[in-house]
Order: sequence, then C-alpha cells, then structure tokens
Amino acid sequence: MKLVSYLREETDQLAILVDGLLYNAQELHPDLPNNMGMFLMMWEDVIDIAKQADAHLKAGKNPTRATGVPVGSVQLLSPVPFPTSCRDGYAFRQHVAAARRNRKVPMIPEFDQYPIFYFTNHNAIQGPGDIHCMPDHFQKLDFELEVAVVICKAGRNITAAEADDYIGGYMIMNDMSARTLQMEEMLLNLGPAKGKDFSTVIGPVLVTPDELESLKVPAQPGHTGNNYNLKMTCKVNGVQVSEGNMGDMDWTFAEIIERCAYGVNILPGDVIGSGTVGTGCFLELNGTGKLNDPDYTEQWLQPGDVVEMEITGLGVLSNTIVQEDSDFSILSLKKKG
Repeated sequence: MKLVSYLREETDQLAILVDGLLYNAQELHPDLPNNMGMFLMMWEDVIDIAKQADAHLKAGKNPTRATGVPVGSVQLLSPVPFPTSCRDGYAFRQHVAAARRNRKVPMIPEFDQYPIFYFTNHNAIQGPGDIHCMPDHFQKLDFELEVAVVICKAGRNITAAEADDYIGGYMIMNDMSARTLQMEEMLLNLGPAKGKDFSTVIGPVLVTPDELESLKVPAQPGHTGNNYNLKMTCKVNGVQVSEGNMGDMDWTFAEIIERCAYGVNILPGDVIGSGTVGTGCFLELNGTGKLNDPDYTEQWLQPGDVVEMEITGLGVLSNTIVQEDSDFSILSLKKKG
C-alpha cells in the first residue's frame, strides 16, 4: 500500500495512491482517519481496513464510490508531515569508509561495533517542491540520498529481532546539508546542528513493508533484520550523480531501532533515516574526485538546481533549490580570534 499526504483546504489530507489516483482515506471507510498522524496513532486498529480498501481499488472495485484525484494535480507534503521526532542513522559502511579515505584517515573500527544516529529538526520536515535556503546554506550545499522509515506503534527496549514489526513503511529521504556550517560546528565535537536543521525532505509516498516483500534480501553477515534490494539513484538537473542500493546497508533499521529504543519510548510518527548510501552526496563524490585528480572541480548545489531521487518501489522525490531573498549571514558574525 502506498500512502500519501497532500494539501487539501489548508490542511494535510491522507490518501491511498492507486494507479496515479489519490483516494481520500475517510471516503474509503468511515473508520479511517483523515491525516497520517492519527493513522499512525491508530495503526493496529486501522491498517487492515486500509489494506482492504487498497486491495479493492487495485482490483478495480470502489464500493464506496470514492473519487480519485490525479496525484499530479495536488501539492504533495511529506507522507508524515508532522513527525514526533526525526533521527538519522549511519548505516552504510561504503559511505563512511570512502569519506574517511578521502580525508586520509583510517576507517573507524567503532562503525562495525554499534549503530549510531543523531537527532535532526523534525519541524523542518518537508515533501516534494521548493527547498528554501539562506546565503550560508549555499556555502557547500549538499544532498544526501537515504531511505527512511516511520514508527507505527509505541515501544521501549525493543530488540532487533522484533523491531521490524514497529516499522509502518519506507520512504525516500534527502538529508540536506550545509557543509561549511556543519564542519565549523563539528570542530567543537558537537553536531551536526545548524548544518542540517533547515530542511530534511521525505517523500513522495510511504510504502508499507508488504509491498516490498518480493524485494527482500538477507541482512549483511552478522546482522539482524529485514533488508531490501532497492536501487537508489540521485540526479541533479537531469544528470545522474549517485547510485547505490538499500541492500548494501550494514546496520539494519531493526538494529538502529534497537539502539534508539534502549531506555527510551519510541512513538508512532518517529522518523528514522538510514544515513547516506555510498556515493550518495557531493561531499563524498568531491572527495573521491580530488583524491584521484587534484584539479577536480567540486560540485555543490546551486539556486535553481533540481534534485531528483529515485528508489525502487518508493517512487521519485523531486525538489528545486530556491535562494531566499536575504543577505543575512551567521557565518559573518563569527568572532575573530
């Protein structure tokens, strides 16, 4: 099942996507809530109702005569417009190893010992469309190609063996990054914060795990949890710059959730990202380019650039970079030593 949130009468409307048409949830069944937040809170009570409605639509049946709205005619929001929190993991060894190699430092052994994550700004979650950036963001503005999951039931001290049952669905995630801001603050061993908090893009749909069952692959040796053979690509202005696969995740979402939930309540609506896939950002690509050729010209996102991320089964997430009409700079406020 593919779930979508879109803007309807100035509020977020939950719909099921079938054959390019959006069917509003409550028109399909009166017990289905009209927004994703309530749907996730009521997950165990409503998921079977929603799947039955989805099955009817796919079979060409529409017993409630719900009206389908073309998906291209509405403003899509993040499938989870108002997450209760947003964490981002660090699951792909290839990305971490390449980034460290490019900085001429050895691979950190702790990567293979435990999964890590950081919190980002859940109030800056957005869906397809324009990404508004301030002048300082354009100091090495970057994308990050990732997968995200959303939690669909509350839990605490969850083991990796049971954690996949807490995943409501999968989405594309673009963890936008302002690298100059990020690197400055991380010199103080704190962050990332301002380098990440302006926009995290998620969408265009939430895909439930049953839709991906045929694409399931084993977790990496020594790891626990579901994994999927999902090709991941990113294009900038129509030119492909990144290619990877979700199946290359070393730490699974189940293992990341296990760590997230240790001594802590995780809640319906919590979003968790995978971390960047190998080749999945300009920081890594530029570093590799310079390592191989000192004259390599770095590439960063510019105003007007169109970023398109595509993941097998999860759709295409498209955004346009827009420069805010402001010359205010926090980098210029830096005190001189």
